[in-house]
Amino acid sequence: MDTKAAVIALLSVWGVGTCAVIPAMAQETEDATDDDGDRSNPLLNKVWVRADTDESLPGPMQIFLADGTLVTDSCWETYRLSKWQQVSDSAISWDEDGMTIDADIASVSDTELVLNLKLGSEVQEQRFVTATVPYVCPDMPR
Repeated sequence: MDTKAAVIALLSVWGVGTCAVIPAMAQETEDATDDDGDRSNPLLNKVWVRADTDESLPGPMQIFLADGTLVTDSCWETYRLSKWQQVSDSAISWDEDGMTIDADIASVSDTELVLNLKLGSEVQEQRFVTATVPYVCPDMPR
């Protein structure tokens, strides 16, 4: 999944349709690189939705793309594209507003992700699950 596909996926989540018919399953093209490391890493190319959030602010999600792009979005904020990297098998980092956020991967599977973000002297645990499709953000009270 490349950045363009992630943006299209986000637009679909937001309920913005297009005139073109988009296939239900992504298809590999001949010129696409097929890295076995990307396929074996359960962190990559999935929509991870926070499972431990405030119900009044639903839908925070992250997508760690294999090309080093992190897509961060929610139902109540605009999306953000950042650079991210996997520092080791158990650690990642990304840039957010000019600051580097370091996080330990406490656990990751095909359906669950637990990150321990190092925020100064504080460590914040964030739990994620893979998004169910279709997913539509609820109407936010005004």
